[in-house]
Amino acid sequence: MSTAILTGPPVPGSPLEGDLRSLGFDVQVAAEAGQVPAAVSAAPAGARVALVDPHFVGHRHSLRLALTDPRFAAGAVTGALSVQAQARGALTRALHEADSAAAGAAADVAARGPDDEGAVTAPPRTLPDAVADALEAGDLDVHRPELGPLVASVPVGEEARAAARASVDGVDDEAVRLRNAVKSRDGFFTTFCVSPYSRYIARWCARRGLTPNQVTTASLVTALIAAACAATGTRGGFVAAGVLLIASFVLDATDGQLARYDLQYSTLGAWLDATFDRAKEYAYYAGLALGATRGGDDVWALALGAMVLQTARHVVDFSFNEANHDAAANTSPTAALSTRLDSVGWTVWLRRMIVLPIGERWALIAVLTACTTPRITLVVLLVGCALAACYTTAGRVLRSLTRKAHRTDRAARALADLADSGPLAAGFAALARRAHVQLPGYGPVVAFLGTAALLATALWTPLGSVWPCVAALGYALTSGFAVAAPLRGALDWLAPPFFRTAEYVLVLVLAARAEQSGVNGALPAAFGLVAAVAYHHYDTVYRIRGGTGAPPHWLVRATGGHEGRTLVVALAAALWASGAGRGPDQGQGFTIALTTLAVVVAAVVLVESIRFWVSSKAPAVHDETGEPA
Repeated sequence: MSTAILTGPPVPGSPLEGDLRSLGFDVQVAAEAGQVPAAVSAAPAGARVALVDPHFVGHRHSLRLALTDPRFAAGAVTGALSVQAQARGALTRALHEADSAAAGAAADVAARGPDDEGAVTAPPRTLPDAVADALEAGDLDVHRPELGPLVASVPVGEEARAAARASVDGVDDEAVRLRNAVKSRDGFFTTFCVSPYSRYIARWCARRGLTPNQVTTASLVTALIAAACAATGTRGGFVAAGVLLIASFVLDATDGQLARYDLQYSTLGAWLDATFDRAKEYAYYAGLALGATRGGDDVWALALGAMVLQTARHVVDFSFNEANHDAAANTSPTAALSTRLDSVGWTVWLRRMIVLPIGERWALIAVLTACTTPRITLVVLLVGCALAACYTTAGRVLRSLTRKAHRTDRAARALADLADSGPLAAGFAALARRAHVQLPGYGPVVAFLGTAALLATALWTPLGSVWPCVAALGYALTSGFAVAAPLRGALDWLAPPFFRTAEYVLVLVLAARAEQSGVNGALPAAFGLVAAVAYHHYDTVYRIRGGTGAPPHWLVRATGGHEGRTLVVALAAALWASGAGRGPDQGQGFTIALTTLAVVVAAVVLVESIRFWVSSKAPAVHDETGEPA
């Protein structure tokens, strides 16, 4: 259990002890500052410890924000400080360093004159404040939450204390807490059609002890039921699917709001929230394809195309953001124009809607599912996502070309990890470096040429010929040359999206052509393979975001890397994709090969991913940006 130590005798009538206990703290009292180190040492090992000045006056939510947020090793507001178990050693050292500061605090209080009695915003230097400063001086980041209208103060004198209490009474703590549960920047649909009531669902869940992970799981189950309804192929099933998809999205918004409302952040929760969003959407695409098949319409190619396009869009987002994660400067005129447009209210919402974020996208899918057919739903989704992809990619290319920024080694490493280069590409890259054949700044051009040659060969050479295999070998060669030099160029962030496009679209093209030639089940098997590989790529992104680096090298080697899997699919197509001249039970080798590869990749990646995230010490990185998902 967490321990809160009052750094002096309690103030009669103060609700402070009750507030701390309601936040889950065992309250201990150190009668004087000299007893605080001993009280800290006596606190349970492995638990959070807080130091709170007994004269603290403020909202309970101010204390909650500073003292209970699990994302930070230390947090503080005026008169209160909390550290997690991993920072206990730093706290002990800071207490020794703050001895003189504590003595100075008493002198500050004694020196305050009558003119200062009502100064709530200029508190004395308390022991928690002095320790927080000492922690920061020792290079430990101390989170200081943005309180807004909330109060956190250590007033001196009865008049100042009464004024502080009046300030506390003048602000509805619960209303602020509820308002802050909603992202400050989100999509139009989420902001105006979901958040006005989902925040109250989040509060209802918090008061009944539900966790964000439970709500996230409920959202996944609801979406899977929606996909099952769509798979029935009936009008009633499609209507139910649309309603349930919206319900799943409401729960998806609720889980994050519950985490912010109750500060129930966790590493596992961040991973579940991110991965389940993808699982829900792609399972729904599969449900639409199954439902259409029951009605005699084969839309598996459209469903796979929607998944490929959406995943490629995300890779563009991730790659661009990682390339500019810690850029030294941003002098792009395009970025300046974007900032100016943000100052005009209606353009903000228009631009957020154009990129078709998850709220708008799911609402579109739900309405079209209920009112039209799976084919129309997927075609409209493909057109909308394609336009959004063109808009966002063009803007990011312009920003990259016009900005003057130095990209760091960390950004180059992140892009190399996102590339997912396997043994073949790594070997060719090593040969290029040894031969001094490196093309700094031209990596995306080389990647694009390899991608274009590979896909053109898959599209226009005879199915079952050796040419796609030759193109896949050439693609492995160009992929190695593309990453031979550090990816620090202005447009080097485009290399990973080109690699994803090459691999995913190759699987789509060869499976679609195989289906046309009589190979049954090739497209559903291809859907499963792309889903398994896409999960691996999303998992890579979430690990990098969490500051833990990419998946281990053995995992990338075991799954072949993007160029290795591309070569395997091309070989399988050359051997088994052509169904011409075969009997009704023949020509299933390609489907079996794709299914086997999907199962192997999924098994290896999922086992390692679950092991990592369940045991991970990575920080709980939740999306608070409101960027489209």
